[in-house]
Amino acid sequence: MRKKEAHILIVDDDEDILFSARVWLKKFFTEVSCLSQPKNILKFLSEQQVDTVLLDMNFRKGFENGQDGLYWMQEIKTLEPQLPIILMTAYGEVELAVEALKNGASDFILKPWNNEKLYASVNLAVDISRKNKKLNQWENISIKTNQYQLETQSFAMKDVMEQITRVAPTDANVLLLGENGTGKYVLAEHIHELSERKNQPFVHIDLGSLSENLFEAELFGYKKGAFTDAHQDYAGKIENAENGTVFLDEIGNLPLHLQTKLLSLIQNRKLSRIGESKERLLDVRFIFATNENLKKAVAENRFRKDLYYRINTVELNIPSLKERLEDISNLSEYFLDKYKQKYHKPDLALNEVLISELTHYSWPGNIRELDHCIERSVILSNEKNLKLLMPQPEESESTMINLNLEEMEEILIKKALKKHRGNISSAAEDLGLSRAALYRRMEKFEL
Repeated sequence: MRKKEAHILIVDDDEDILFSARVWLKKFFTEVSCLSQPKNILKFLSEQQVDTVLLDMNFRKGFENGQDGLYWMQEIKTLEPQLPIILMTAYGEVELAVEALKNGASDFILKPWNNEKLYASVNLAVDISRKNKKLNQWENISIKTNQYQLETQSFAMKDVMEQITRVAPTDANVLLLGENGTGKYVLAEHIHELSERKNQPFVHIDLGSLSENLFEAELFGYKKGAFTDAHQDYAGKIENAENGTVFLDEIGNLPLHLQTKLLSLIQNRKLSRIGESKERLLDVRFIFATNENLKKAVAENRFRKDLYYRINTVELNIPSLKERLEDISNLSEYFLDKYKQKYHKPDLALNEVLISELTHYSWPGNIRELDHCIERSVILSNEKNLKLLMPQPEESESTMINLNLEEMEEILIKKALKKHRGNISSAAEDLGLSRAALYRRMEKFEL
């Protein structure tokens, strides 16, 4: 098994503990360091990049109340607030260790430990550490386009935005996947504005709003006389995006016969209008989006496999709003500011009670539904007090209910681990499971 790139620090005054823990963890991680004196921890951390710390709770002889470990944990947190710390404790100190979890420890290990559980705890802490570093790296990310602003505190969304910063400067085809209302248009425009084509046209074509008999004419244009109502030459929307970006929204709605023509255009960069034999060279960048499962559409012969592989050079999955609850507060404030100005009600404000109400709703319509909710609330509120008008259940309750118990179990475990930032004990308590039961389920779902 290939070792994970990670640096583990073990702090214990028992040389046998240091030796056995180091030998075991070196099988899985590239670097494992040991300290027998806690007074050296802060100097070590200031000089070395560490992913997680295994910290004993007792160092002074005659003092076995665990206060040493708590003290040094707080010292580490002062220097590295988000560094995961796993406490090593004896059975008699479990209550104290549980208290330590509430004060910032990521987990605790009982001595003598089970090697598999030691590895699982450290491995999870390393993953949390990496996510924390990414969150810090991207904590100020925001998207501002001509019409919208999108800010995020969500790790899942920040990961998408990180990928966007990498792909935007290229001409690679991008496929945006996600539910309706998750902001695919905003992200497509953001990709365009981060590209070298930003001063050229950005053309949005919503294939879901076009009738099938208009698809070809609107996309590719036509020559005068090509059909009854073709009274003059017409350049299609794709042609009008020359040197810029074409955003083909709801690509899953494109009829099969036009999928062939689009594939030829993407491959050869040549376009022919309806009724015209000559080919026009075209220089555009393509971004595609859909809420449909294109792999399923390919399997059902509703979507060409070769076109699918051509359009998803880079595939980005946009999380739904219920997967990024951290963003509801910022988004709500943004929409409120927007509609306070529009409807001349400058004194309206959101308080903690209203924010809590917003975050406890599932938002099946995603950001678009939140936008409409805030606008409706502003319109129907008086000038001083915001009356939040939440969607009624019949307006928004999903018609598709997942009744697969195993899938729901996996989803709940993922949510609990995310909510508690990977803390096994807290997640298990939230789920009503023992730590051992949660470990078994994590192993079952390969989490």
